[in-house]
Amino acid sequence: MQDKVLRKFFLGFIQIHILHHAKKEPFYGAWMIEELSEHGYDMSPGTLYPLLHNMETEGLLEKNNKIVDGKIRKYYTITELGNTVLFEAQKKAYELFKEIS
Repeated sequence: MQDKVLRKFFLGFIQIHILHHAKKEPFYGAWMIEELSEHGYDMSPGTLYPLLHNMETEGLLEKNNKIVDGKIRKYYTITELGNTVLFEAQKKAYELFKEIS
């Protein structure tokens, strides 16, 4: 049960992390898996790609295909809505951090 609850919390953190990086520069999924692992998140492609797809469907991310070494690689960038959501999430996260630290 504890793992299930923590997973729900971490999913929100991961989405904020994704939006943060999408704002900085376009990224592709394998890079994001490595980035998240550097912060202690063990993310498989089977978990990350549906999450990215959902964020795209919700209008938070935009996907662009680029050919890299003869293969199509999907790059994700933040949308205007994603920027708005990220800004609000940052404010709430900062307020929470101040409260619990």
